[in-house]
Amino acid sequence: MPGIATRTKWMAGAIVVVGAAVAAIMAWRGARSAADDKYRTQAVDRGDISMTVTATGTISAVTTVQVGSQVSGIIARLHADFNSPVRKGQLLAELDPTPFEAQVEQRRADLLQVEVQVRNAEINFRRQETLLAEKLASQADYDAAQAGFDGARAQADQARAALRQAETNLRYTKILSPIDGVVVDRKYDLGQTVAASFQAPTLFTIAQDLTKMQVQADVDQSDIGRIRVGQPARFTVDAYPEEEFLGRIAQIRLNAAVNQNIITYPVILEVPNPDEKLRPQMTANVTLEVDRVHDVLRVPNAALRFRPTGAGDSERGSRARLGASGPGSPATGRNGGFAAAADQLGTAVTGPGPRGMQTVYRLAGADRLEPVSIRAGITDGRFTQVLDGPIEAGEAVVVGQATAKVDTATRPPGGRMF
Repeated sequence: MPGIATRTKWMAGAIVVVGAAVAAIMAWRGARSAADDKYRTQAVDRGDISMTVTATGTISAVTTVQVGSQVSGIIARLHADFNSPVRKGQLLAELDPTPFEAQVEQRRADLLQVEVQVRNAEINFRRQETLLAEKLASQADYDAAQAGFDGARAQADQARAALRQAETNLRYTKILSPIDGVVVDRKYDLGQTVAASFQAPTLFTIAQDLTKMQVQADVDQSDIGRIRVGQPARFTVDAYPEEEFLGRIAQIRLNAAVNQNIITYPVILEVPNPDEKLRPQMTANVTLEVDRVHDVLRVPNAALRFRPTGAGDSERGSRARLGASGPGSPATGRNGGFAAAADQLGTAVTGPGPRGMQTVYRLAGADRLEPVSIRAGITDGRFTQVLDGPIEAGEAVVVGQATAKVDTATRPPGGRMF
């Protein structure tokens, strides 16, 4: 059967030729996309960048007054409760006045007794004065009478002061509101004893105006140098997670707080609250915009962090030393934002070199990278501004190693791996 043998040889040869061609095409395509398969890239573009500082804070009324008691006693009456609107001078509560009224009566009786002594001492003094003028009394008797009269008058003044103090304490049994506002807290109930020994206990907390609130945000020391009075701010609260509230920086206070070696400064935000959604003691997640640029050349931050394998032990050693001694990263900082990350990114990522100069890599051929030095500007955590450098919009920069893919040809039918 020579015809069948000839056809078989021809088909075998054709299969060999086709297989070689397919192998050659796949090899050419593999060589062409070797770099693309090994690295992930992203294009440099133009856009806006906003540098922000993040912090947490507590919402409170602009003016909050704690109303206390200067005397001890039992709460006899309550005239205000939680959320009660009050006016200045309004009666909030009364202590039992019985012991204080008794003290007033006692002080009045003491004063009356001393006044009788004063009149008696005055009569004796006038008599001695007349006798001395007629030389019928000695100078010593006159001086003794005068001293008795002066002492009695001093005792009368002392008794009057004690009476005024007793009357004042009696008035203190009536707790009055010092301002117009709303009662946001009440500490004591009817029948409880108020003990005012070394300090005045707080009975009520009154917020003056809940339509104007403030937020005290704790800003990390690495970011406080970028904060200015008058800068806009925005924040969210857990009660309204989908709503963003706006405010303005009103004050940067100097009384720094130290917590576990982390230094923060209180920044006060003025916040309008016309619909009274915001309430005292809410936690605010604050974002402070410290700088913004428009339509600038920008590179992804992943490109700044990328370093190819074998970039050099010295560079990695420098980065390790800088990373170990640096002030910390934005991911682990307590309140820092992307503003602090901008400075750290310029040193901890690039290694030795001029401040602000960083290195990105672009593809220069199959499996070959070309380093490009750029001068970085501000960052928003995703993109960094390019101030100077031989790079243009549209160029692809390497952002990382490509993720290995599983060869689907090795999968058994059904797609399950064993």
